[in-house]
Amino acid sequence: MIRMDSVTFAYPRKAPLFDRLDVELEAGTIYGLLGRNGAGKTTMLKLMCGALFPQGGSVRILGYDPVERDPELQQELFLIPEEFATPALRVGTHRSLYAPLYPRFSHEEFDSCLREFEIDQAMNLKQMSFGQKKKVMLAFGLAAHTRVLMLDEPTNALDIPSKGQFRRLLAGASDGERVIVVSTHQVRDLEHLIDPITILEAGRVIFQHRMEEIVARIRMVHAADEPVEAIYAESAMGGYAALVPDTDGRESRIDLELLFNGVTTAPLSFERLFAAEEVSR
Repeated sequence: MIRMDSVTFAYPRKAPLFDRLDVELEAGTIYGLLGRNGAGKTTMLKLMCGALFPQGGSVRILGYDPVERDPELQQELFLIPEEFATPALRVGTHRSLYAPLYPRFSHEEFDSCLREFEIDQAMNLKQMSFGQKKKVMLAFGLAAHTRVLMLDEPTNALDIPSKGQFRRLLAGASDGERVIVVSTHQVRDLEHLIDPITILEAGRVIFQHRMEEIVARIRMVHAADEPVEAIYAESAMGGYAALVPDTDGRESRIDLELLFNGVTTAPLSFERLFAAEEVSR
């Protein structure tokens, strides 16, 4: 579905952000794209959809080069950026103007999403709060049924009830023909949905594994003292929260914030553990 091969990219007068970045994303999953501020998550999404051009290497989506802006590819891509401007249009008018650009757009699903988000189609986008605008864009992106859907910090500006509504809608959006990429810092908002987990650090993907692989290799434990076998541990209420190798098949829930902190703090330890498991299988 999506391949980035040896991609290099730098903003003017800045050090290279990516130097030979390799990424491969397949259909049928909701990828969680995690990384520190400035790691390049938003830039990576923009390179994927052709909003930015790589300075080296190649990007291919559904067999197309997004730089060429082929109409057949454009109708299969939908990106909802973290921040966006909206025209002074009513929600219903916005739908009438832009839905025809997407051949599989579902008006019924758009209406259903708006009802779930409690958005009136007669409302004017310019007069709405940013959270309300975000709901309209999320509803439109889900209803467009593009084969590639990219969401950059989708839960930002959503209140607690709206986050739950969005999770329900996103859970129903994944199918075998669609790849969904969610870039987020708010991993606890989406930790039961995003899978595989992709972590971007220092211009490269340092971790990309499905949750079934992760829970088969490591366990999360809470202990009064830091476990000697811990791959990563941090202070928690009553002692330590730690990630340890799973040597006896006792799977546990993995806190994604703890996993992210561990992978970015001790990347070589996680790389060795997962590489050793791959060899042994």
